[in-house]
Amino acid sequence: MPVVVIANPKGGVGKTTLATNLAGYFARHGHAVMLGDTDRQQSSRAWLGLRPAAAPPIRTWEINGDHIARPPKGTTHVVLDTPAGLHGWRFADVMKLAHRVVVPLQPSMFDILATQDFLTRLADEKRVRHGEVAVGVIGMRVDMRTRAAEQLQRFVEGLGLPVLGYLRDTQNYVQLAAHGLTLWDVAPSRVARDWEQWQPILHWLDGEAATQPAAPSSPSAA
Repeated sequence: MPVVVIANPKGGVGKTTLATNLAGYFARHGHAVMLGDTDRQQSSRAWLGLRPAAAPPIRTWEINGDHIARPPKGTTHVVLDTPAGLHGWRFADVMKLAHRVVVPLQPSMFDILATQDFLTRLADEKRVRHGEVAVGVIGMRVDMRTRAAEQLQRFVEGLGLPVLGYLRDTQNYVQLAAHGLTLWDVAPSRVARDWEQWQPILHWLDGEAATQPAAPSSPSAA
């Protein structure tokens, strides 16, 4: 059962956007996916409360504030949304469960500096060094035509970590989230450019070429 952890100690970098859309991708492919939320703000859980009954189901993973237990039987995929300031015992618990860690990072010097120590710590983790946990970075709200995007890639590759892809700054994520939906819940033609940006990310997560899910018949945000 793969456990994908979305983590960055800095807030406001797009962790919940990644977590919800990744859970939506697994659900669209028919997996029994659970979305866990260790953030006090419970943004992912609030999003699940907006999700239409007709959408592919995503179950919430009830996580005790003092302990991260293993998910219940029958779960095939887990996506774990983590809080800002992830450290200490909570970081250790998360790393015990993780198979892949995805770090969203915006291409600004302030974000890079705020995340540098965390990325270095991840790269030095025993399970990462032994190949038991894979770590990758995703550039969020990136305009690939800018020097900042190039700077981000050079920085991350200097740590020996892969840049999985870049996601543009678009209202698609905002509008869909307001309805409890993801890119995978609406007509492909509506989000074709975004689907394309996700392909290398999904390839890395799946360990194989990501397949395009069948076009949803419902629901659809207005």
